[in-house]
Amino acid sequence: RKSVDIAHCTTRLRQSIRTPPHRTMSAMSATTAFAAAPVAGARALGARKSVASGKPYAAKKPVALARRSVAARAATSTPELDINTKIFEKELVDVAGEGEYIVRGGRHLFEKLPEALKGINTIGVIGWGSQAPAQGQNFRDSLREAGMDTKVCVGLRPSSQSNEEARACGFTEEDGTLGETFDIIAKSDLVMLLISDAAQAKMYPRILAAMKPGATLGLSHGFLLGVMQSDGETFREDINVVLVAPKGMGPSVRRLYEQGKEVGGSGINASFAVHQDATGNATDIALGWSIAVGSPFTFATTLEMEYRSDIFGERGILLGGVHGIVESLYRRYVKQGMSEEDAFKNTVECITGPITKTISTKGIKAVYEMVDDKKEFMKAYSASYMPCKDILYECYEEVQSTNEIKSVVMACERFDTFPMGKVGTSAMWKVGEKVRAERVEEEIPLNSFTAGVYCACMMAQIDTLREKGHSFSEVCNESVIEAVDSLNPYMHARGVAFMVDNCSYTARLGSRKWAPRFDYNLEQQAYVAVDQGTEADPELEQKFLNNPAHIAVANCCALRPSVDISVKFGVGSARDVTDEKFKMGDKATAA
Repeated sequence: RKSVDIAHCTTRLRQSIRTPPHRTMSAMSATTAFAAAPVAGARALGARKSVASGKPYAAKKPVALARRSVAARAATSTPELDINTKIFEKELVDVAGEGEYIVRGGRHLFEKLPEALKGINTIGVIGWGSQAPAQGQNFRDSLREAGMDTKVCVGLRPSSQSNEEARACGFTEEDGTLGETFDIIAKSDLVMLLISDAAQAKMYPRILAAMKPGATLGLSHGFLLGVMQSDGETFREDINVVLVAPKGMGPSVRRLYEQGKEVGGSGINASFAVHQDATGNATDIALGWSIAVGSPFTFATTLEMEYRSDIFGERGILLGGVHGIVESLYRRYVKQGMSEEDAFKNTVECITGPITKTISTKGIKAVYEMVDDKKEFMKAYSASYMPCKDILYECYEEVQSTNEIKSVVMACERFDTFPMGKVGTSAMWKVGEKVRAERVEEEIPLNSFTAGVYCACMMAQIDTLREKGHSFSEVCNESVIEAVDSLNPYMHARGVAFMVDNCSYTARLGSRKWAPRFDYNLEQQAYVAVDQGTEADPELEQKFLNNPAHIAVANCCALRPSVDISVKFGVGSARDVTDEKFKMGDKATAA
């Protein structure tokens, strides 16, 4: 839920075409619908406080899974998160020896929306930042296609400039689909709370108080739970609390939904959770929501695990990590004698171009297989893995402890005195403008050293999340799919710095805080080790080559045709945004 761009470039984005007749799959896609990745081990997940069903789950005897001994494979494990749906069909996914339940989406399931959303007469979309325009329009279109008269209404401050944008998308005061925030909350049976994290932290007591008994609070990010845990607060017991979190930016969510009208299966997959089930049907409400906004696959998580992986992920490879990587490598290459233009091509362009496309279509390991100098790749990988993982572990534990959430809330309160400056004004990013203007896509280099550093950070993030108990589906969506199928294509169009400057406050702050840490560790530790002639660590090399994440990615690539997604401004989003409208403090039109 990061940012958006205005270029006409496209990137290959993978999506589902058909639903197989069987209920157990052995292979699925590695891209937008990567819901097939397996669930984490029983011991780690058994400690979770809530499950997708919203009810306590009695874990079965743990299956011994050799995460760190990647060559050893366990028998398929029993899914730890059940999906207690009465309406939709759940499927057991078997990838890399672990099991997980998922629910497939598709327009043929819209006919089930009346049953899933029984009693939901009014849906309130609160906010108009990134996810709200996309989800609001998708939901409205799906309900119409299902022949339902359920109203989708947008709630905004009367003074908000976003009112005009909402009206342009067909939400109006005249038909009761556009109104004041708390008026909409009070009358809604499903409140989709899609305002900024900072606003949620400030306003949640009043929002919860305004909801009617038996209503459903819908979140697309678990941030609010972290805030409430930090405050020692809990949700009202007489409401449902669910999560549907599309794994891509708002423009991608809208654009692929629209493409799905022509090509079956297009969409952005989502995680879902039922944190609290007061009415007994919260699971089907959440699944109906996910299917209605166009998710080809929906997989189970918990509210707490979602906010940990999401907030952590954007500080890592999604934004902060890649930002630190490219700045450190750019300086290194210029110092070694490359021209500024070539240094930019061998860093930013290399990552957002050929590396991203390769991972999207063939997986992470394929990058290693494609580089010209595998020894150079592995030297860079081996030197960078632990310096990146050091930061990632610290970052995860800061998020887990809610320290990072407190930091975001406090920083937002300082904005009047200390507003955020822009990242993309330095000389490097000015060079990038020239490089992009003159780009010849086929001539972008695949630099072996750059590839090694980037893959090291991505794999370190995957391993950190796995060791912290996250399922493969959540790990791969937050650390791989969202990067290569949602964020990096937009970075390719306008640059990494543009993304960092135009994402949510939480992501923007996190990237600014953690990117310098990656930059420092790589320059002071990884590159020094390489320059001193340190050879690749054979153990790290084998762990990379045999990591079970590659099995999941490779299996999931097998069934996928490709679909291009446009990444120009306004396409797929509710906003016809021009570059001139972007200024500091404005909401970006992405997730």
